Amino acid sequence: MTSPFRRRTLLAAPAALLATPAIGQGTAPGAWPQRPVRIVVPFGGGGGSDVTTRIIAPRLQEVLGQPVVIENRAGAGGVVGTDYVAKQPPNGEVFVLATLSPIGLAPGLPTPMPFDPIRDLTPVAPTVFVPIGLAITQRGVTARTAQDFVALMKARPGHYQYGSSGVGSSGHIAAATFAIKTGTQAIHVPYRGGGQVFTALQSGEIHYCCDIASLLKPFHDAGTARIVFMATDERSSLVPDVPTAREAGMPDYKAYSWYGIFGPAGLARPIVDRMAQALETVLSDATIQRRFEEMGTPAMTGWNPDRFAAYVREENATWAPLVRSLNIRE
Repeated sequence: MTSPFRRRTLLAAPAALLATPAIGQGTAPGAWPQRPVRIVVPFGGGGGSDVTTRIIAPRLQEVLGQPVVIENRAGAGGVVGTDYVAKQPPNGEVFVLATLSPIGLAPGLPTPMPFDPIRDLTPVAPTVFVPIGLAITQRGVTARTAQDFVALMKARPGHYQYGSSGVGSSGHIAAATFAIKTGTQAIHVPYRGGGQVFTALQSGEIHYCCDIASLLKPFHDAGTARIVFMATDERSSLVPDVPTAREAGMPDYKAYSWYGIFGPAGLARPIVDRMAQALETVLSDATIQRRFEEMGTPAMTGWNPDRFAAYVREENATWAPLVRSLNIRE
């Protein structure tokens, strides 16, 4: 099985893999959708999944010919909002922009899941791939490199704190793994969204966090926080001064996420196909692709629902046992 820590070739596939013809503008009489479409973001405002959905929604609304309404339902690292959608009727009126967190990471934690991410959801399409970096506050922390920060953490076990968008979120698992792999101790402080995490990082309320480069970059540039490495194979073009984890002395540390659209289990295949093709149209738009490249989260185009469903099953089977083996509690 491919290592979960190595970035795979996820971002493109031959056009022949797409199972249905392209979709034009508007909605034909009697065709789905006939009512507004809701997309639940299972995190608070200001984080990567929220920003991603708000980039996609206006163009998706044009393609579908119906309003697309965004609804934030934060909690438990994405589990609360994803569970809400899993329990909705499969009528094509509500979807969730789920992440790797509730699909593959949270199932490996001791807390029982309120839904089965494989049985209770219908995978539709991925949206973006999400490389992750680690940033430390510059408020009261003198470290400038990952190794300097590790030395500080080892000198004061249990003093340092990290923040995330919730238990089981990608930021939580990535930050906890950092402590485990460096033999240090740190306290997890969960928040309801990325915006709260970044505020806490700048103020020194927390000492480090893990997230995407574009959201960490403003604080890095301003000097209120410092990205000490990116968990990528090559340096990020967004922060070319930041080393990779390997360059920072952590060759075995890798972390990533992805965002994808899911509906409740039992969603009719014609609805799945139309939504998938609509998303493909949106993600293939040059302006939208450029915005995602600027965020450092490239669009995942060229997928069909069957390929995405297989990928989701693989990610769940890979990550849940790995998180379980790390014995991450909270």
